Amino acid sequence: MRTEVRRINTRRDNVPSYCDTGTSCAITIQMPNPEAVGCVERFATFLSFLLVIITFPFSLFECFKVVQEFERAVIFRLGRLRKGGARGPGLFFVLPCIDTYRKVDLRTVSFDVPPQEVLTRDSVTVAVDAVVYYRIKEPLNAVVRVADYSASTRLLAATTLRNVLGMRDLAQLLSDREAISHMMQANLDEATDPWGVEVERVEIKDVRLPVQLQRAMAAEAEADREARAKVIAAEGEIKASKALKEASLVMIDNPMALQLRYLQSLNTISAEKNSTIIFPFPMDFLKTFLPGPSMSHLPV
Repeated sequence: MRTEVRRINTRRDNVPSYCDTGTSCAITIQMPNPEAVGCVERFATFLSFLLVIITFPFSLFECFKVVQEFERAVIFRLGRLRKGGARGPGLFFVLPCIDTYRKVDLRTVSFDVPPQEVLTRDSVTVAVDAVVYYRIKEPLNAVVRVADYSASTRLLAATTLRNVLGMRDLAQLLSDREAISHMMQANLDEATDPWGVEVERVEIKDVRLPVQLQRAMAAEAEADREARAKVIAAEGEIKASKALKEASLVMIDNPMALQLRYLQSLNTISAEKNSTIIFPFPMDFLKTFLPGPSMSHLPV
């Protein structure tokens, strides 16, 4: 006897079944539909409608609800999410006693990330706080998939801030704030997308350094400025000496230029109210009155 084994697929799930009687057989297993409404739910809905009719028109105040333009309402009937998605904006209908709803605000919300003590990649401890802007783009996911989207986003923002800053040096943290903000926004948006939350913007608000590190950085900056000032002064002296050399060459070719420069110096000195005037006197005039060997060491 030849035995033929045939695998049969069920209508809803792949449930293996085998028939070893020698002939092929087909078995159909009908699984219960979790979305089907039971008798108890139908009876509760009927009683709710009956209550609305009995208490009419006072029941209208409890049955009709209004949501604003920037809000959406997610409705549950006996714990099940109603079909049709979120309601709003405008007027919608709920049944008393069996329907519950939750409003979700679609406007952009901002919050401050508490100051986080972060250890940078170069082992510097800094305190950083930031501001996060987010909004709800999928009201159903924000209500069904996460218990509290606001608290979850706040905790995730604090954790992401520490993780992102821990991969940067202190110099990058102080100079590349915009790049850090974009990186943090991308990480937050990717993590909160299943919750229906969209992170629009992240800004690093303040970076506080230890006092000793501030003093060390101030001393380093002051020394750097002094070094640059000395270099600039030396370059100025070089340029001034070159200019004096060119001026001396011009005065050698024209002796009257030296006399005019001499008179200009006297005019400048006399313009100021000085009690003492230093009068320059050329040494060439004294050579005729002084012996040569004794004055040979004097500059000419």
